[in-house]
Amino acid sequence: MMVGLPESTKFDEINTAKALIKLKPKMVRIYPVLVIKNTTLEKEYKEGKYQPLSLVQAVETCKELVRMFADKNIEIIRVGLQNTDEITEPNTPESEVVAGPYHPAFRQLVESSMWYDAIIGKIKKLNVKVKEVEVTVNPIDANNVIGHKKENILKLKDTYDVDLILKQDENIKQGKSKIEVTKTYNDFLEE
Repeated sequence: MMVGLPESTKFDEINTAKALIKLKPKMVRIYPVLVIKNTTLEKEYKEGKYQPLSLVQAVETCKELVRMFADKNIEIIRVGLQNTDEITEPNTPESEVVAGPYHPAFRQLVESSMWYDAIIGKIKKLNVKVKEVEVTVNPIDANNVIGHKKENILKLKDTYDVDLILKQDENIKQGKSKIEVTKTYNDFLEE
């Protein structure tokens, strides 16, 4: 499934995912559209007729699609294009990518964002100002909980002033977590 096609909206992409789900595929791939050199899309992009999704928009849309497919137990075998000599950072000379939401770790951005949402969702359900949260996950999920370049740790600290403590436990099923508030501001003030 491609995300960000010309004239496509997020609503269209959700409906496409719903239609795909009805077909009951065993697996899917999700690719955000990239503008590639010497294509009609490049011409439309340069003429201002096509505007690719930003990286944030692509991550947000793909995150929703991943949830939809995962909820129906449809395996997602790829999210984002694989990095090659030609499909790489747009500003490198050998790249064929002109514009669009390219990132070498696109899937990790999507999955990390999903973990961030889960952690924030748990914190917001509590009626207390959280200072520290401990997240225990399967070791396979650890990097995504931390986030690409520790993005989730930094966002939690910068946005909510919450410290994230990560623990790993092989007994926890992949994709699942145990989230526990270990310090509140009341605890912090009493120290």
